Amino acid sequence: LLAAVEKRLLIAIARRLPARIHSDHLTALALAAMALAGAGYALARWDVRAIWIVVAALAINWFGDSLDGTVARVRGAERPRYGSYVDHVLDIVGITLLIAGLATSGFMTPLIALSLLVGYLLVSGEVFLATAVHGVFRMSAFGVGPTELRILLAAGTIALLRDPHVDLGAFGRLQLFDVGGLVAIAGMAATLLISVARNGMALARLGARH
Repeated sequence: LLAAVEKRLLIAIARRLPARIHSDHLTALALAAMALAGAGYALARWDVRAIWIVVAALAINWFGDSLDGTVARVRGAERPRYGSYVDHVLDIVGITLLIAGLATSGFMTPLIALSLLVGYLLVSGEVFLATAVHGVFRMSAFGVGPTELRILLAAGTIALLRDPHVDLGAFGRLQLFDVGGLVAIAGMAATLLISVARNGMALARLGARH
């Protein structure tokens, strides 16, 4: 949803970024920010004000993760294979650190956190395989990409300061992040099934022609 506006903003930032800051610095910054976000969630178990660490870390992660590739393209210093490999490996490590922090925060049931991580890894695996087959990397589903997910996560995190629970009527009061986690898991499951079906049929048709 925000891709067009975000692209213009990132190009403008990349053109003004000091030459001594390059893509690898930004990629490392993004990973450090995810580790910081996970630590913030873990610390919030004892002091809820650590939530603000998470929000700041998500903003820093957006800056580093969204800008590293843009800087390389603007400067004509692209290394497609290296950049793609390092970026996606560190994304997996970063998400693992983030969810580990959530699992220890008390705001999300550890089993749901683990299921969320498994769902993310399954979807990532399918995306990587589809990219290898089709040569096209898709970062979003249903109009929601990494930036939108960061905004949703930050909004939910700030909501924890007011009330970490949500009233679901007949289902009672549940933890907000448990509900969010279950919705995310369902969304990833649907995305995975649709992608597998779509890519499988496309490859079957391609194979039939040959």
